[in-house]
Amino acid sequence: MKRLISICLIALCAISLHATLPEVVLEDMDGNTVQTDKLATTGKPVIIAFFATWCKPCLRELKAIDELYDDWQEETGVEMYIVSEDQGQDMKKVKPLVNGNDWDFHVLLDPNGELKRAMNVQNIPHLFVIDSNGQTVYNHSGYVDGSETEIRKYLK
Repeated sequence: MKRLISICLIALCAISLHATLPEVVLEDMDGNTVQTDKLATTGKPVIIAFFATWCKPCLRELKAIDELYDDWQEETGVEMYIVSEDQGQDMKKVKPLVNGNDWDFHVLLDPNGELKRAMNVQNIPHLFVIDSNGQTVYNHSGYVDGSETEIRKYLK
């Protein structure tokens, strides 16, 4: 019985790991609408990172990725979407933060947490790597210095 339960749990984890992106409509920093289920349909890998302006580990992770992002793009064509979970007055801090760091990421705003809930994100930072076939191949919560090297393995 324990073996059957273990097999079922492994199968459920594998299914959820390889799920496609949910259909949620968000806005970018310029007010343009973006349909999230279309983000991973270009045949290139995609990184989706949930963050907030007040989240120190989120900012450390994004700064570390930014240092490697040009190389990753050259190697794999990866596109990076960072999804702000800021609400209320904090939303006004997103654009200055992104521009001040000169980040070349696509920025999406999720003030109501729709995408966060749809992707079962409990805590931030939370990052997903979607492969060129649109399947989630890696996801992790939290940030430890140096963990961005793990991401690179899943981009290839």
